[in-house]
Amino acid sequence: MNLHRITLKTGADRHTFRHAVRWLIAEELAPQHVVFEVDDAPALFGDDVAGDAPAVSIPKGVARLVEHAVCHSDPERYALLYRLVWRVLNGERDLLEVASDPLVHRLDLMARSVRRDLHKMHAFVRFRRMHHEGLERFAAWFEPEHFILEAAAPFFVDRFRSMDWTILTPIGSVRWDRAALSFGPPARREDAPDADSFEEGWRGYYESVFNPARVNPTAMRAEMPKKYWHNMPETAAIPGLIQTAVRRVDRMIEQEATMPAKRTPERALEAMWDQEPKSLRELNAIIAKAGPLVPGATQAVFGEGPVHADIVFVGEQPGDQEDLQGQPFVGPAGKLLDKAMRDAGIDRSQAYLTNAVKHFKFELRGKRRIHAKPTTGEVKHYRPWLMKELELVKPKLVVALGGTALLALTGKSTPITRSRGRARFGGYEGYVTVHPSYLLRLPDEATKQEAYEAFVSDLRRIHDLAQADLDTGELPLAAE
Repeated sequence: MNLHRITLKTGADRHTFRHAVRWLIAEELAPQHVVFEVDDAPALFGDDVAGDAPAVSIPKGVARLVEHAVCHSDPERYALLYRLVWRVLNGERDLLEVASDPLVHRLDLMARSVRRDLHKMHAFVRFRRMHHEGLERFAAWFEPEHFILEAAAPFFVDRFRSMDWTILTPIGSVRWDRAALSFGPPARREDAPDADSFEEGWRGYYESVFNPARVNPTAMRAEMPKKYWHNMPETAAIPGLIQTAVRRVDRMIEQEATMPAKRTPERALEAMWDQEPKSLRELNAIIAKAGPLVPGATQAVFGEGPVHADIVFVGEQPGDQEDLQGQPFVGPAGKLLDKAMRDAGIDRSQAYLTNAVKHFKFELRGKRRIHAKPTTGEVKHYRPWLMKELELVKPKLVVALGGTALLALTGKSTPITRSRGRARFGGYEGYVTVHPSYLLRLPDEATKQEAYEAFVSDLRRIHDLAQADLDTGELPLAAE
């Protein structure tokens, strides 16, 4: 029997491979009668391949394995994957459960390698500012091991949706113009900008949080291989930080534990600004570029509402739904807040809603992402951005929803039971109340109803205060 040649494009040619598999299965062509080749020739199939073939039904686990392994740089990947699909459709439906099978073992290793490469790209891409024809754009250089560019691109769109950016790699390039993705040819390292002023602030922040007592170069290299170092601004500081780690530990032991006056995370974050952000859009672009302090979040969730709203509500952090949708207070707690605001006579569309922490922190339990409370250090990390956000909105009244928001606004951890009511947050008139998620956690309906009525009463008071001319004198609670 003649061999059938299938020619695919260079890279991860999922579409052509899927089409080819459908046709080969319909023609009942076993793997030993098929040769897969990679070339950018115009004709992607042999002369015998024509027309559409029916879809092929394979287990979800096999489909996921194909999606990852097709991105691998191994030239045999297509032949191996077709062999897997053929066996699954010809009597070995549960083949993936046989971990000792040589084909399954090899493809599993390939898929794992691709997933690691995707993780490294998500973690180690660093955008640098560049100006093109008067427009602000960003570019980054990355060297993937596999053909992961198309698979990785949606992650960066979700995280940096408001930026105009390009990622350049030796296997291709991808551009997001704030509206659509486009893919281009391979690039060279010198096509990417060398540095920008944002990096000085980022290095300052990295140095300010570096703990010399926990230095482990072997573990650092395992998590951040040296091949990525030249693309990451913070790594320029690592050799010096390691060299001086012992002396710094000795000084830490001798001195009281104090935050250095000249290098704090807050000042380092502010140093990332080339110039003071003059709009929420500029501030949000900085937050998006900096990325999450704790990995895992899909995207930064910015504040939402009129630019000069009378009331700003500050919550803790985005939840699961907020992280997926990119909007604050759209999950269960947000729906309860909507209802309470309506009952209190507050129009949500006229209020500004935001969070103390801009990224979702969670623990994975099975397939569910369970909210994890941010630490004091994480809240303080985001505090400069929250205060700048308030400065740009200029509200009459700032409402702290829960203890984390109160900590962010005052810099102090204070029980809500002692602080509930009118307050002052620096130069802002304020009000402290519970977070709506607190009401959802109460054990019985009677307690929930009582707490809900008290919450609505707070919101009515907030509405009245925002409508009136607020006192300008000192207010006693939650003073900064």
